[in-house]
Amino acid sequence: MRTYWNTLNGMRTIEEWQPGCWVQVTCPTEEDKNYLESTLHIPDYYISDIADTDERARYDIDDGWVLIILRIPYVKETKSRTPYTTIPLGIIMKGDVLITVCNFETDMMNDFVSYQQKRGLGFVDSVDMIFRLFLCCAVWYLKRLKQISVRIDKAKQSLDHKISNTDLIALSRLQDSLTYFVTSIRGNENLLSKLKFKLPIDELDADMIEDVGIEMSQARETTNIYANILDSTMDTYANLINNNMNSVMKMLTSINIILMFPTLIASLFGMNLVNGMETAKWGFPLALVLSVGVTLSFLLYFKRKTWI
Repeated sequence: MRTYWNTLNGMRTIEEWQPGCWVQVTCPTEEDKNYLESTLHIPDYYISDIADTDERARYDIDDGWVLIILRIPYVKETKSRTPYTTIPLGIIMKGDVLITVCNFETDMMNDFVSYQQKRGLGFVDSVDMIFRLFLCCAVWYLKRLKQISVRIDKAKQSLDHKISNTDLIALSRLQDSLTYFVTSIRGNENLLSKLKFKLPIDELDADMIEDVGIEMSQARETTNIYANILDSTMDTYANLINNNMNSVMKMLTSINIILMFPTLIASLFGMNLVNGMETAKWGFPLALVLSVGVTLSFLLYFKRKTWI
């Protein structure tokens, strides 16, 4: 799907491409790809690089065309091992041509357009828009991190009542998401530091870059904090599981030992040997009392030692 935006005086859609407009391509079809390659003459491998979900944050220059790949946060609508992940957003520019390509429909891009329409100012130039996309990306990382924090708290509250595999797996998946986040944020920070020397920036762009750097640094530090919290939480629950397992095994062992004594006494008196109690009326009651007495004695001893 292609959308043409006039960004000079506010954000408004136009019917066809005009010099200086922003071409937003979302979930590109074959028709969109042919248009970009045939009409706008974009290098074909740019489109395939952007389609690679594992493509790192980087920039590339080919025959005057500049490709910038930014890693942005993304929430998978369907159930997945990693509910929060990152995807590439491609920014392609040359002269009066500015194109963004993303193979997924994202809340971030919808929010970016909506916010710029509310501002009603548009963009000074393509470079201004690029760094505003960087800023929006950093802000959305922080938003997704808040959602992850809420999920972590809910899982911990549930685990406080009962340790279940479902909650532990949920925490593990969030841990994977944080790994993707911190890797992508670091890549975006490295990309930002390189673009400062590759793009023609003015004083306003320099201020914007500083703001983006602050937001990116905050997102990275927040991600590291949540990752450390998850690591300590998982270690704590692993220790709890091991401790509970040790307690159960200790109790079962103690019970087996206690039950061994009446079994031993019954076995001794039940042997086919002469022991003087075969014809005595008090033989069976004596064996029974002896079994109960020995069992109670060891039961009290084990309780005093807190083994059961």
